[in-house]
Amino acid sequence: MPKHKSQRVGIFIDVQNLYHSAKNLYKARVNFKELVKNLTAGRQLIRPIAYVVKTEATEGESAFFDALKQAGIELRMKDIQVFPGGMKKADWDVGMAVDTIRMASFLDVIILVTGDGDFVPLVEYLQWGLGRVVEVAAFSRTANAKLKEEADQFIAIEDVPRALIKK
Repeated sequence: MPKHKSQRVGIFIDVQNLYHSAKNLYKARVNFKELVKNLTAGRQLIRPIAYVVKTEATEGESAFFDALKQAGIELRMKDIQVFPGGMKKADWDVGMAVDTIRMASFLDVIILVTGDGDFVPLVEYLQWGLGRVVEVAAFSRTANAKLKEEADQFIAIEDVPRALIKK
């Protein structure tokens, strides 16, 4: 899929998905600033948004959030849900989907940075319902096969220069 300088791009980042994949697969951290720069590929970046979950307030977590902000990435934050019995839940799937649909009217390209197969119906709607180009960036080994297939382009994060910082 050709990329043009005039294309307006929105980047929507599922931080939990990337964080755990990078840690478990590569024993590394994601360099979000480099990743966004590479995904933008010289096009017009309208909005990069990262979806994060706050756990117990830790110094490392707030430093991580500050680093994302300093990289020019807007944060959407929510607290982790803890249920009776100790089960925890933290996901932004619906929020991410709503934001992409809400912003699609002023974007040409939507980049979903996630490997989560729950986003397949969103990709299909953005493409066929709204006529948008949808790129998906994720780690090849943990990305859902159907999500990779449905995207107009799949970008393997492990192949993006300087996107991973080894611990």
